Amino acid sequence: MSDDQENADKTHYICQTYIETKPTKGRPAGLKIDKQFQYTTEAEASNRAERESLLESCAGADAYMIVEDAGSGEVSAPTFLARFGNVPESDDF
Repeated sequence: MSDDQENADKTHYICQTYIETKPTKGRPAGLKIDKQFQYTTEAEASNRAERESLLESCAGADAYMIVEDAGSGEVSAPTFLARFGNVPESDDF
């Protein structure tokens, strides 16, 4: 493998689902990450997020992409591709 291939950025497409949490002593109700799925294309992540959001147990789902710098391992902020149902504000990421 050449150095260029080893140092190439890698894009990750992710579907992330949320469930609602009930209020507890000292904590308000909110959302919690439930499942994460990684895909090779934007369409796959978006389609899965839409399907998952339709499930009764799912409060909402996001499809987003992040870019990983292969050299440093640093990851970019998420770029949202699709958002369904009850999801956190994008500023919460």
